[in-house]
Amino acid sequence: MWKSIQGAPPDSILGLTEAFKNDPNPAKVNLGVGVYKTDDGATPVLNCVKDAERVLLGTEASKSYLPISGDPLYSSCVQKLLFGADSDVISSARAATAHAPGGTGALRIGAELLKTFHSDSHVWVSNPTWANHNGIFTAAGFQLKSYPYYNPATKGLNFDEMLDCLKEIPSGDIVLFHACCHNPSGVDLYADQWQSVAEIAQQRGFIPFLDFAYQGFGSGVEEDRIAVETFADAGIDFFIASSFSKNFGLYNERTGAITVVSPSAAESAVAMSHLKKTIRVCYSNPPAHGGLVAKTILSEPSLEKAWRGELKEMCDRIVAMRTAFVDGLKSRGIDQDFSYIKAQRGMFSFSGLDDQTVNWLREHKSIYVVGGGRINVAGLTSQNIDYVCDAVAESLNR
Repeated sequence: MWKSIQGAPPDSILGLTEAFKNDPNPAKVNLGVGVYKTDDGATPVLNCVKDAERVLLGTEASKSYLPISGDPLYSSCVQKLLFGADSDVISSARAATAHAPGGTGALRIGAELLKTFHSDSHVWVSNPTWANHNGIFTAAGFQLKSYPYYNPATKGLNFDEMLDCLKEIPSGDIVLFHACCHNPSGVDLYADQWQSVAEIAQQRGFIPFLDFAYQGFGSGVEEDRIAVETFADAGIDFFIASSFSKNFGLYNERTGAITVVSPSAAESAVAMSHLKKTIRVCYSNPPAHGGLVAKTILSEPSLEKAWRGELKEMCDRIVAMRTAFVDGLKSRGIDQDFSYIKAQRGMFSFSGLDDQTVNWLREHKSIYVVGGGRINVAGLTSQNIDYVCDAVAESLNR
């Protein structure tokens, strides 16, 4: 059946990783793939995760299927992290949460559920957005549109044009937001800006869908949920796709959650019934291990405290690398102002490097950057920062 069918193009980011692996240059640097790296260039297993796995090894008595929506305590832990333990959303039972295979799986399940009841709606994504957002919602059968977000001239948020666009979005359409640590730009909304967006969502009647993949990688676990809290206070329907890949380092365990927030407990129960129906025909029930690890950590105070400490260490290293990159370019006599990189949040940065520079860095220096200039700041280390800064300076001075 494949004789007359062309091969699919490689994923733009994972394909870059394959090229990096095949590059024989010992000085090569991968600033493309979205995984955290230590200063030694490794993607670690967190100590709290190892401790939780030791607990599970001694207590786990069965490998039987989980419920369709996953372990109930896992869902409870997810909600406390998303909303805060004292949130009205939890006490009023307005949220339905299901364990999903990673943030990507959560997005896809949410998309499938929305397609069932909003088949004629459009999905609006930020310009730019994570490339796989387009694929996920297109595969679910939606037509996509975009709203203004990043301003390449100011290297900041194009907020006024964003609001003007949101004010025209029809009721019943779905608008995808990055809750924090916008991928790929690293540019986030402030609290008052989220309030303006939530008010427009109330007025227009569109359905917000928050991609919350980086909680704790911006300003802190509590601070990063400002978008979630703002939409929750608005009392409207909205969706959250969350992930433990980055903040728990559970990349290959595919651990995430899809949460549907409704105005009332009765509506939430209806949402959960259809969420389960959607999951049943997609993967039946979720993989257990990663969820059990996250549940164990978040339900044991000493392990949660240890996790928060390790998470802060990761965030502090990323901030330090942002500063080192900006200061390193300035010390090499680069006139272009890169200070905006210090203000961006999370693992990713729109570096301001154009595609010509990106291609030159790969061809001549074996430094791998995603097209458009997005870099994973966590790929910078004390061992490679001087090499990268020298290379970027050389490319800009050509």
